[in-house]
Amino acid sequence: MRPREFDHDEILRIAFEQFWRKGVRGTSLSDIARDAGIQRGSLYNAFGSKEALFLCAYERYSGDYLVSVRKVLGSGALRKRLTAFFDMTITNFRSGAPPRGCPTTRGLMELASEQDGELDDRARQAFADLITRITDLLEDALSQGAERGEFDGDPEAAALHIMTVTRGLAVLERAFGDETQLRDIAAHAVDLLLGSKIQGRRRRSRAN
Repeated sequence: MRPREFDHDEILRIAFEQFWRKGVRGTSLSDIARDAGIQRGSLYNAFGSKEALFLCAYERYSGDYLVSVRKVLGSGALRKRLTAFFDMTITNFRSGAPPRGCPTTRGLMELASEQDGELDDRARQAFADLITRITDLLEDALSQGAERGEFDGDPEAAALHIMTVTRGLAVLERAFGDETQLRDIAAHAVDLLLGSKIQGRRRRSRAN
């Protein structure tokens, strides 16, 4: 019998849902095959290993996520862009029932404790590449804000600061699951970078 044909993109979506919820070590190809309604052997034939399937699924996720980041950071005042970025980030962490957290942070934590070589340097590089590309997009938005007089700091340092805050938010989400806390921290981070809205109104009032 010919192996059943399947939608490659749909398999990657289903696989990543499993990896996101349970981690790479906690997910089996049998789990993915069952959810996809195909034979486990078909996954081996298509991808070769669980790690290779994870890397393909993560690449798909990364591409989609970067599209969303570019969208929220691409227009509007700098405060609006950064606020929208944090809102999207927290919404991503809190998605699912129960919330699934951050797949990148979870993957990096798995790497740190991995003993059997299941996740290798290619996975580490994939995580690092996404973080770097998001940081670059943040730096671009901050640089544009500086040109418009909305920000007077170092765009590179500020972008790294924001990225560091998002990693902390991912850990706090896992520890406490308190969305209000996450959003309060994000709003405070924006205020630290740009000044509070009240301070901004006062500066404009004095200028007038």
